[in-house]
Amino acid sequence: MDRGTVGSAQSGRLLVEVREEGLSAVVTPAGELDHHTADLLREPLEDCLERGFARLVVDCSRLEFCDSTGLNVLLGARLKAEDAGGGVHLAGMLPLVARVLEITGAAAVFTVHDTLDAALRE
Repeated sequence: MDRGTVGSAQSGRLLVEVREEGLSAVVTPAGELDHHTADLLREPLEDCLERGFARLVVDCSRLEFCDSTGLNVLLGARLKAEDAGGGVHLAGMLPLVARVLEITGAAAVFTVHDTLDAALRE
């Protein structure tokens, strides 16, 4: 497996790391994803798609909060990834973030995995 780091971005409230893992790009947001930090996730996701990664795995294990703006970033990436023949897989969601996806119905449109390892094995 290729575990090369391909980028990162950060603000005081959100850090986003990106690395290659085989044919997938693993994007790991850590902190709070909201109106003020959404572009810090949107830009790396779009960059991965532009670089040819149609399969995006978002490791949510360090994502402490996600509001509707953050959810829209994930949904937008999902549409673009599907247009490219891939998809967005969410892994390791903390209960608060999982609840947001459940309440909004968004959990039904993503492939959700309990762990990052499970997402990478699929």
